[in-house]
Amino acid sequence: MHAYGFLRAGGPDQQAYLDVPVPDPGPDQLLVRVRAAGVNPGDWRLRNGEYGHEGSAVLGREVAGTVVAVGEGVTGFGAGDEVFGGCPGMVGGWAEQALVTASFAAHRPDGVSARDAAALPVAAGTAYDALTALALPAGATLLVNGAGGGVGIPAVQLARAQGLHVIGTASEGKQDLLGDLGATAVVGNRDVAHHVHAVAPDGVDGVFDLVGGDALRAVAPLVDPSRLFSVADKPLVAGLGGRDVPRDRSTAVLDALAARVAAGDLDPWVRTVLPFARAADALAAVEDGHVLGKVVIAMDA
Repeated sequence: MHAYGFLRAGGPDQQAYLDVPVPDPGPDQLLVRVRAAGVNPGDWRLRNGEYGHEGSAVLGREVAGTVVAVGEGVTGFGAGDEVFGGCPGMVGGWAEQALVTASFAAHRPDGVSARDAAALPVAAGTAYDALTALALPAGATLLVNGAGGGVGIPAVQLARAQGLHVIGTASEGKQDLLGDLGATAVVGNRDVAHHVHAVAPDGVDGVFDLVGGDALRAVAPLVDPSRLFSVADKPLVAGLGGRDVPRDRSTAVLDALAARVAAGDLDPWVRTVLPFARAADALAAVEDGHVLGKVVIAMDA
């Protein structure tokens, strides 16, 4: 079957369409005919070798599609079911058929498109897990550092749906977007602490960082370290006394996210949909870092 990935770790010149065998689903796995696949920064980082994988691999870590077969012992799913979820290991989702982890898969509701569902497991799932870990009560104030990106946009929406006041740092070009989502937008620069104090004189109750580096250092003093979480710079956040976000890759999380999409509380913000023939362009858009919202590859486009 046709898939898209890379021949060996390196730059975009290593990307290629691959001819790979259809995988057999094992325990806790579904074989899915892919309808749509999400694109994430982790895809180009995997290709770059940042995760230690040097050989070839199929890209893609989240898909929506139709179940073709189920692995031994898998219950709750059957051939013909419309599902979405996360892909295991190095057998990625940018392919005609892909493996999906059954325990991190869910039935796709009728009111949720395959393209929206394919954008939920990684970015929206990370945002959901961060808010669960923070466990802030309604009325509390959350600072999302880097709120205009793929994880930040669902984080703002989910936090607002929980009754939180949200302050989001973002570039000038994304300030209006954050306002439309119900957040108070501030520019994330060296004066970010001053900007936050200006709009939240009583301080913030939690920080969810999506930037890392100096941007994380700048916001860390605004909150008790026990309420400082980052998915962008694990070594630094640990050194500052904060925490990485514990991921709950489960069906329950995906069901909750799909329900919020169906209810209108969460827009996965899929704003770029490209056909499989343009997989390289889809990855380049995310690697460039300036794309607004989620990028999805549509296998049927």
